[in-house]
Formats: sequence, structure tokens, C-alpha cells
Amino acid sequence: MARADAPTPMMAQYRRLKEEAGDALLFYRMGDFFELFFDDAKLASACLDIALTKRGEDAGEPIPMCGVPVHSAEAYLARLIKGGHRVAIAEQTESPAEARKARGSKALVERAIIRLVTPGTLTEETLLESSSANWLAAVGRAGDEWAIAAADISTGRFELVSCGPGELAAELDRLSPAETIAEIDEGTILPASISSNLGNGRIILCPGFLG
Repeated sequence: MARADAPTPMMAQYRRLKEEAGDALLFYRMGDFFELFFDDAKLASACLDIALTKRGEDAGEPIPMCGVPVHSAEAYLARLIKGGHRVAIAEQTESPAEARKARGSKALVERAIIRLVTPGTLTEETLLESSSANWLAAVGRAGDEWAIAAADISTGRFELVSCGPGELAAELDRLSPAETIAEIDEGTILPASISSNLGNGRIILCPGFLG
């Protein structure tokens, strides 16, 4: 017999996908809406100024929930990205009819994360600033030299830059990346230019990601 406080199959699926999404907000497709739950719902409702409701219970506590219509999701994504969030999109990978046919009348529709939307990975024109490039940059160090690899995924443009410590700030200021990935290992002290010359760009610090 299932425990009274055991998560429903849908919530168990949600938790698995949320673990995969990490610190990104999870857009969980349910019919014509993308739903968000728990802390994701609280953050999204505050950023988007939409109603925070409740759905069911978890460990005896109501589950916070909010949602946005699929047909207008891009507008909400734009606001979340500008608000400093990343968003993982979990789509239904089969229809309810396909799920019932394959696994019975109470089968849960399978879902999977199909995309991680971040400031540096935007491709939709409605989410981009038409007057400037949308650079995703990676910064790494080899000895006393620094290197920047920058790509604008929306256009296919790519740049590689090698520079000394004194030139890094100017190069980052020139590119003004929407998102920057910086290599950092234990004991590494990043130049102030990485955090002070990026405008509103998001910085992701990754241990040894180049190595």
C-alpha cells in the first residue's frame, strides 16, 4: 500500500525533472499551460506579477503553483530572462491518448526537458535586442594570458580573443556579453573586470570547465 504522504506520479515526475533543471525555473507543460511549483512558482509569480495559487499538498503543506499559457509563453520567458532567471522547458513527449494506449487508462504523460533558456542562448527574435549582438562568452586563463570565446547563437557569429590581464576588461566591455561562463578552480582569484564590465550579463562560474 502506498504511503499517505507519498508524492503522486505527476509530482514524482516533476521532482525528477526539477532535479535535472537545477537552479533554472522549470516550465512544466500541462495541456495548454506551463505550470511552475514550489519556490519556482513563488519566484515566477513575483517576477511576472501573476497570481500564486495552490495545487494539492506535499508533506501536508499546500503546493504553491502558478502558470502561463503556452501560446504566449515567449512574452513571459522574455520577462523572466530580463529578471535574471534561467528557464528549463519540460514538454510533453506524447499525447494523453498515446500514454493511455501504451500504459493504460491512468498512465502519466511522459515529459522531458527539451531546452534550457538562458540570456546567452536566445534565438527567438521576440526575445532578442535587434540593435545589438547577443554574445555568450567563455573566459579562461592559461598562465598569465586570458582567452575569450564568444558566440552569438542567433546569427552564428563566433569570435576568439587572446589577451593579457590588462586587456581583458576592454575586450569584455567591447563584447558586452549577455551571459559569461568563467573558469574557476579552488584558490583562483578572478579579475575584477569579469564582474565589473558585463553590464547586466549573467556570470556562471564553473570549476575547471575548460579542463
